[in-house]
Amino acid sequence: MPETVTFEDPSGAGAPIEIEKFEVDPTLPDADQRIGKIPIPDPNYIDLGVLYRFAQVEAVRRQNPEGFVPLHLAVRGHMGTGKDHDIEQFAAQLGLPYYRIPLTGEVRDVTLIGSTKLHGDGQGGTESRWEDGDITRALRGPSLINLSELNAAGAETLFALHGLLDRYAALDLPNGETVALRDDVRVFGTMNPTDLRDYAGTQTLNKAFADRWVIWEKSFPGLEQVEAMLRRRYPKMKDPFVVAIARLGVEVNASFESTDAGTRVETPLSLRSLLDRMPTGLMIHEKAEDPLRLAWDEFVVPHVDIYDRDHYETVWSAVVRKGPGGPVFA
Repeated sequence: MPETVTFEDPSGAGAPIEIEKFEVDPTLPDADQRIGKIPIPDPNYIDLGVLYRFAQVEAVRRQNPEGFVPLHLAVRGHMGTGKDHDIEQFAAQLGLPYYRIPLTGEVRDVTLIGSTKLHGDGQGGTESRWEDGDITRALRGPSLINLSELNAAGAETLFALHGLLDRYAALDLPNGETVALRDDVRVFGTMNPTDLRDYAGTQTLNKAFADRWVIWEKSFPGLEQVEAMLRRRYPKMKDPFVVAIARLGVEVNASFESTDAGTRVETPLSLRSLLDRMPTGLMIHEKAEDPLRLAWDEFVVPHVDIYDRDHYETVWSAVVRKGPGGPVFA
């Protein structure tokens, strides 16, 4: 019997979804390489609802295999909200090789699709051979492809992908080969919002390209969600530190998302700061009189735009004033 995985609705509203995992055929010529790209499930990962929504689409696709036009899912959110990590963990749950392909402005269609290159023939001459690009290689499946930073890609890159992402569902290569979208390949994407934030290189998506995606928004997690993440990852961290870190993150990010120019900051407090940097600072300064303040000054403030630091200090004073005393960990 194929192995299955169950996705639970964090809100408790939806029924659990059970899905059969994919299997990589060991006879494939690149089987070892693909098996090596299956992500390991993160034991500290907490689904805030994104994986459950992915699973809903996957379940419908499997229930209606005939005539179902695949929907390609994209997640849009600010830096540090965990978009790519969500997609990676979906691949881990399904047992799919994971290919993350950043679509920066420097990436060209030949890099993604492939090109013909000259190789030595061992007899002093050369011969031309086709070499797959990043997307073509991943499309030969099975795979989950994450086209990261969709709205940073150049126009030629987007147009090269149009046929793959619409009803045609195939990529035509310059060498005459057509690579069809297989049943065991899933295409996802991520992007930052296009607003006045400092997301260098991003742009508004071409409407024809955007129409080929289902685009879901992902916000910063709330207070209870950040606390749950910290407790899962650092079960020995004392409660006053968990609560203080979570409140700092929620208050700063509320200011980041504010429409009031007087209170709005331009630097969010990402999950990297909340779950990685600050706990590291607490470990380093655990024996100090105010370990949280030192962790804040050394691992958070240097990442903050200089014009935002006064507001960060205001949030600190309102939420913490003086951090809890150590020891930090029970």
